[in-house]
Amino acid sequence: MKFSVVIATYNRADELPRTLDSLSEMKTTGPWEVVIVDNNSSDNTRDVVLERVGSFPVPLHYIFEREQGRSAALNAGIRAARGEIIAITDDDVRVDPEWLVNAEQALVRLQCDYLGGKALPIWMGKLPAWMPNRGGKHWGVIALLDYGPKPVEFDERNVPLGVNTVFRRECFDRAGLWDNSIGRKAGTLLGQEVREWSQRARAAGLRGFYSPDLVVHHVIPADRLTKKYFRRWFYWHGISRAILYQNQRLDMESPESTALDFSKVPHFFGVPRYLYRTCARKFFSIWGALIRGDAIARFESELWIWFFAGIVRQRWKARS
Repeated sequence: MKFSVVIATYNRADELPRTLDSLSEMKTTGPWEVVIVDNNSSDNTRDVVLERVGSFPVPLHYIFEREQGRSAALNAGIRAARGEIIAITDDDVRVDPEWLVNAEQALVRLQCDYLGGKALPIWMGKLPAWMPNRGGKHWGVIALLDYGPKPVEFDERNVPLGVNTVFRRECFDRAGLWDNSIGRKAGTLLGQEVREWSQRARAAGLRGFYSPDLVVHHVIPADRLTKKYFRRWFYWHGISRAILYQNQRLDMESPESTALDFSKVPHFFGVPRYLYRTCARKFFSIWGALIRGDAIARFESELWIWFFAGIVRQRWKARS
């Protein structure tokens, strides 16, 4: 088996058939399979997959993973996968027909161990004024990415998105599987599992690249284009970064930074003291933006405060 496509799914029985339709049109240079991991769905996900098994153009496997969490589901799928190259995407995407062909070529051309690529939007709602249509720092919130037309090597600053990643199988032998203490779980917006794995991958000597011709299109529902969703996402982003800080002492604002020795940084209730000063500045900047009538700057400062609230919550929980 040359390729395995692994998808973790949770209560997306309405969207999953369209993703499978997209995968069924894939072009490849060798035998491939699709592994769907049902992570405790309460809808008819199982029936949706099993109804397709007989008519799907390649082996389609259904796995049930009881341990909650996207990381746990992906680990189950990776263990079951038989491909030399393992591609991971989500249950609400439309893949480019050349996705796997381009991935195989990029692994050889870039002489690397894993890849990430573009995740472009399929907007299902009207874009708000504060959301750019092409790129911008808010794109990561809704799992979109476009680093441009040239390959970029992943490092501490640049990491792939889990919605579009491809690995040589030996990557997981050398760097291990995903850490299930972080990553999306039902009822949360936990993240940072790709960043954490990327840290281990670099330590193991693995090289990864962004490949611009590795393309998926990600469905963005209207309820994610709201300030409510962004506030919730930044709150859980703070929690996720605090977990990384607890486990690896990575800078919570800039995990790629190595400028601070946190053993020497003053803390207050488990949070570096300088973050409280940053929070105060953000609070006053909200009022400044309000006076100027700058709604975008006001919302960005507000989002940082939600991020800080998540940090405080998780650090207090860790101390307790």
